[in-house]
Amino acid sequence: MGFFFTLLRSQLFTKLPYPTWSFEGQTVVITGSNTGLGLEAARHIVRLGAGKVILAVRTISKGEKAAENIIESTHATKSVLEVWPLDLSDYESIKAFGTRLQTLDRLDALIQNAGVLTDHYKLEKESGLESHIAINSVSAVLIGLLALPKLKETAHKTGTRTRLSFVGSDLHFIAACKEAEHDGSLFDVLSDEKIANMSDRYRVSKLLLHYSVQELAARSPLDSGDDVIIDDVTPGACDSDLFRDEIGWLRSIIQPMIVKIFARTTEVGSRALVHGVRPQLEPEAHGRFLMDCKVVPDQRMGPEPAETVD
Repeated sequence: MGFFFTLLRSQLFTKLPYPTWSFEGQTVVITGSNTGLGLEAARHIVRLGAGKVILAVRTISKGEKAAENIIESTHATKSVLEVWPLDLSDYESIKAFGTRLQTLDRLDALIQNAGVLTDHYKLEKESGLESHIAINSVSAVLIGLLALPKLKETAHKTGTRTRLSFVGSDLHFIAACKEAEHDGSLFDVLSDEKIANMSDRYRVSKLLLHYSVQELAARSPLDSGDDVIIDDVTPGACDSDLFRDEIGWLRSIIQPMIVKIFARTTEVGSRALVHGVRPQLEPEAHGRFLMDCKVVPDQRMGPEPAETVD
């Protein structure tokens, strides 16, 4: 019950700080930024003086419409915003995106925000993985790995700490991950439709992401001269189109009421994303989970990871 009391306090009584940190002259990339949290985070960062903000989206036309919306609301010049294609279900798209990142003059921060949440099982044909695991965990980490060289180069060149942030979820603390009790490769087990617990799958995907962030941070220690702070950030429960599944009539009545009472707006939630890549981000955030714009002191609230992942 401790988790639920913490969640209630966070959602109902914690006010996230309005972003005022300067991003002047910096280049920031945000995936999944044509709508919701990513769009609002991009709007804040443009408002805060970034030299370039790149919206990495699956559908270019939607990204261009988002860019127009940001320009209209912030009165920024068109040259500040770029729209790049990125499909996290397509490895060729991910590789092309990673190659293009290396052509930037600098890369100060990347927010890996794109993700999926659904009650329906779907196997991604290219990877052979269930969609939550493929997109929220594996592809998210691949994007981070491809961005790291340019982030390190920028840190070394500018003498500043660059930032790599993954949008996680506080729900990873209550992931059951019962599939891990089965024999064999964890990825294979999680992709087995017969035993897939889809009500727990989003939580599991964010748990795997969290362990990956910890491992990435451990392999990229600070104070190396090309420092990149790597963190895992939750915006909390937000009223966004992440919840776009078709649902039954009873849930269609109850869910909007719960969202209205309990959820943050996407603008408020996006403040956590911006905080997770702010130029003054404390080194204590490296490899850690950030909730309510603070480092969570206890990292052991979730189940133990499996010993091996093939």
